[in-house]
Amino acid sequence: MISANSEIPVVERIRYAILDGTWPPGQRLGPLALAEQLDTSSTVVREALTRLAGESLLEAKVNRGFFVPELDLQEFRDVTELRCVTEALALRLSIERGDLQWETTLLAAHHRMQKTPRRLPDCNRVNDEWRRAHWGFHHALLAACGCEPMLKIAASLAQSTDLYRAWAAPAREASKRNVEHEHQDLIEAALSRDAETAIALLCQHYRETARVVLDAGLIAKAEVKGK
Repeated sequence: MISANSEIPVVERIRYAILDGTWPPGQRLGPLALAEQLDTSSTVVREALTRLAGESLLEAKVNRGFFVPELDLQEFRDVTELRCVTEALALRLSIERGDLQWETTLLAAHHRMQKTPRRLPDCNRVNDEWRRAHWGFHHALLAACGCEPMLKIAASLAQSTDLYRAWAAPAREASKRNVEHEHQDLIEAALSRDAETAIALLCQHYRETARVVLDAGLIAKAEVKGK
């Protein structure tokens, strides 16, 4: 459902609706219809859709418009492994090069994530504030690597899996997971400068996310919703 709160920026209202599963995979989002629903101009909506396409939350098809991405679990598996390879190198360099300021920033990012509720009280959806704090923590882990292209690749890969994680969040498999404990072990290994353990924990963390997404049966649910 699209939020009726006009104080929330249009791009965020559409983002929330996508992550809530308002539209099934493959659904075309028409700027004119959305503009009417959101009581705004089609120009504002097109700008929002373009931005969300840049974040991999939508697909922009030439001469066809904007679409909710199709589910491709093989691609999700492949991207997960690519994240492990990319971020393993970035994390190793970050641990080697990180100074006291890096440690301080990492601790602050972890504290913010810890103090932010992961789920909204009235539903199973992941709290968007926690999502931002979670991204901030993972970015802080890698930030001291000093390689901007590597950080950009890592951010892009993370964005490409965001929709899968959000849609899998209400599943029972996701609620059983102790994400807080995984993050605690990860930061302890990083601050102890134990690169091998930190990398193993990071890859395990991402592969566990992939397992939850796959076990959630997203494709079957999407097929039912799309009928």
